[in-house]
Amino acid sequence: MNLRIISWNINSLRKRIDLLDYLSEAYTPDVVCLQETKVKDDQFPHKAVERIGFPHRLTNGVSGYNGVAILSRRPLEQGPVRDWCDRQDGRHVHAVLQPDDHDTPVELHNFYVPAGGDEPDPEVNEKFAHKLRFMSEMELWGAAMPQDGAVRVLVGDLNVAPLESDVWSHRQLLKVVSHTPVEVDHLNRIQRAHGWIDVVREVVPPEEKLYSWWSYRARDWSDSDRGRRLDHIWVTPALRPALKHAEILRDARGWSTPSDHVPVLADFEI
Repeated sequence: MNLRIISWNINSLRKRIDLLDYLSEAYTPDVVCLQETKVKDDQFPHKAVERIGFPHRLTNGVSGYNGVAILSRRPLEQGPVRDWCDRQDGRHVHAVLQPDDHDTPVELHNFYVPAGGDEPDPEVNEKFAHKLRFMSEMELWGAAMPQDGAVRVLVGDLNVAPLESDVWSHRQLLKVVSHTPVEVDHLNRIQRAHGWIDVVREVVPPEEKLYSWWSYRARDWSDSDRGRRLDHIWVTPALRPALKHAEILRDARGWSTPSDHVPVLADFEI
């Protein structure tokens, strides 16, 4: 089974439905995982998304913000729904991709980790405290899953740039939410808890600068290039030999009315 997965914080699905159409036509993904859809489940544009080419869809959306969705050309089975940090705030959706004959089922998790606000101090910033608690729960969740050789994929806007090369200036961003040592430590612990492999850094050397997000505040995002790599695709070791390609679609930041995030793509031959 050949499988192309794209993860993208679309920053409002209804506002950028035409960009989803373009992405689908240009890159022909089998599965698209969206974050920040900003649409309730009962208002999700199912007909438009089906016309684009995704007859199978799972959504977890709330009114006005957050929201995640898995769109697929292949049949999906709904996985268990979990409320992280005791909140129903649309930050996780779980699916199993149904295999063709003799193919392996693929367990897929799509996350939108809280951004964390502006002040990296959980004592004074409840949003940052929420982010750290959410990540602690992700670590425990990963550690509790069986190390059974299953084929699992974790994607999403994890809102942490872990490597020095994942931000435009390591020194200047050490005290900026998304690259602080405490967040990086939490992300590394999540990764170790289930042996997750960062597929983009399997392809792109860790010392090479690489970003998936650029602020809307920049007058010219490309020239200033003050980005961060906040968006990730991880897999279990069982899927590592199947990885054929991975990349961040940087040019998408220059599309008309773009999201501030760009899609991340990975190809597998399972």
